[in-house]
Amino acid sequence: MIDKTKKNKNLNVSTEHILYLKAQKKEKNKVLIGRIGLLVGLLLIWELSTLLNIADPFLTSSPSRIAQQFWILLTDGNLIKHSFITLYETIIAFTVSMLLGFVIAVLLFSSERTRKIIEPYLIIFNSLPKIALGPLLIVWVGAGTKVIILMGFLICIIITIVSLLNSFMSVSEEKIKLLQTMGATKYQILTKLVIPQSFPDIVSVLKINVGMSWVGTIMGEYLVSKAGLGYLIVYGGLIFKLDLVMTSIVVLCVLASLMYFLVAWLEKRVVKKRT
Repeated sequence: MIDKTKKNKNLNVSTEHILYLKAQKKEKNKVLIGRIGLLVGLLLIWELSTLLNIADPFLTSSPSRIAQQFWILLTDGNLIKHSFITLYETIIAFTVSMLLGFVIAVLLFSSERTRKIIEPYLIIFNSLPKIALGPLLIVWVGAGTKVIILMGFLICIIITIVSLLNSFMSVSEEKIKLLQTMGATKYQILTKLVIPQSFPDIVSVLKINVGMSWVGTIMGEYLVSKAGLGYLIVYGGLIFKLDLVMTSIVVLCVLASLMYFLVAWLEKRVVKKRT
């Protein structure tokens, strides 16, 4: 019975489609191998350039020195400690900015008058370098974790509001009017049409804010932190221990990538449920 079922399933798939899927899989494998090969090649060139004294390892560090520094940080517990602090601050800033930004975008979309009043100020505030607010934030909330999370929040919140609001506004007016003629309320229009149609843009904002939240958190740690990956980068630079700086940057890249891939994985899960 199992064999017959498999045969019947295979009969529904054309030979051309099977060949196409195989070709797609081969292409993905080639891309993956190319990415890994490029990374390995760059690391080898980097390592050899320091071994042959083409580059000064004191200034550029090297993969082997980074690996040694990574092991030192891991064994003495500092790697987990500082990574966890930065990750915690980033996740809080990312989550709060996305949730609050979504709510504000919905409110502005629901009220045209409020949107026209607030929109110019959003654009002005978005153009303001947030690092300039650092001294004020320190005075207002104190030098600590709060100001770091607030910096990450400020980096993300305006981008979230503006991007989501533009996405909501791009929904076809004809579709909205059609639902209105059918007696749909604003809440029904929002939940049944606007938000579902804006789902790709919401995911795009999530992906953008992954990077922006890390930028904001590290900026905050540059200003006031006594712990975290940003602190290690600043401390390593002050004492000219560039192995520590490079190791912290590598760990930062890995954590940011993992967070990005988690968002991408959630996107695939949601898309599967929607289809």
